[in-house]
Amino acid sequence: MVVPRPPAAIAGTAAPRPAAAADQAGLRALFGSENRVIRTREPVVAVTFNAAWNDAGLNRVLGELARRHAPATFFLTGDFAHRYPEAVRRIATAGHGLGNHSYSHPYFKDLTAAGRRREVLAADRALRAAGAGGALTPFFRFPYSETSPAQIREANGLGFADIEFTTDTNGWKGTEGGMTVDRAVRRALQALRPGAVLQMHVGASEGRTEVIDAEALPRILDAITARGYRVVDLRSLLTSPSAPGKVVDKAPKCNR
Repeated sequence: MVVPRPPAAIAGTAAPRPAAAADQAGLRALFGSENRVIRTREPVVAVTFNAAWNDAGLNRVLGELARRHAPATFFLTGDFAHRYPEAVRRIATAGHGLGNHSYSHPYFKDLTAAGRRREVLAADRALRAAGAGGALTPFFRFPYSETSPAQIREANGLGFADIEFTTDTNGWKGTEGGMTVDRAVRRALQALRPGAVLQMHVGASEGRTEVIDAEALPRILDAITARGYRVVDLRSLLTSPSAPGKVVDKAPKCNR
């Protein structure tokens, strides 16, 4: 397998201006934290997806979100955006937010500070080139959810808030990893709390065709509603007056 590398030309690129999706005061309030749970008293939950492999299951995901008028934020790698620009545009056109998930999904701890900067900026450039437009948010999610205070400061210095998650459904593991649709749904619902950030995945890992998260999504969304919660746009949740601060919640990390 050939590991994609961020374009060398990005190395000297200036830090991008944060997208207008979040106001500056709200964005700065998120700096210095992993933001795994957003503080709010409202019974709301944010739904997010990561995408690095391919666009398998995206049609169903977008369809189920549209049918339920549920917003989501998609954290895409730059390599994904380069290979699937139409997917980027479809997500943006549907009104969902787009976040940065690095260019090639490496372990950031294995990179120099300059290498990490290249990954973030190359992904930003790829998302913009693919047509992210106004859907682009100043949100970054670390590959494998492996963070450190120093690396979070680096991302903040580039104008991005780190947005991790309360729980991952682990649908990306597939049946070979012991996952089923029922288990993915159960993991999502066990994590429900005001301000929870749910992580799922678009695509199937190399050599697989399973899209457990896409199959689980309608059941998850319906159950969230049945339990009295609303699915809200992550951008609004992070910047609304009802969510003035953030909580660093040491939820289990996922290796995707």
